[in-house]
Amino acid sequence: MAFSELSAGEPLGRRLTVRRVESVESNATVRHVDQLETDEFQEFYNLLEDGQPLPADETALEDGEIVVFTDYFRVEAI
Repeated sequence: MAFSELSAGEPLGRRLTVRRVESVESNATVRHVDQLETDEFQEFYNLLEDGQPLPADETALEDGEIVVFTDYFRVEAI
């Protein structure tokens, strides 16, 4: 589900961050870093480097998805 498809019932002001994870559930959405669009990659990289959460409505990254980079990273709403 892209950020444009989020339901109206989701809380406003939600922010996303990333967290390294050791394991991944079999039903998780997993994308390799090379599958990210250019803007998604930049947002993901900024989250890793800066550690500053992004407003969920300003990114195509999704809460709960796993991005495979040097390790597995879960995108999380905070």
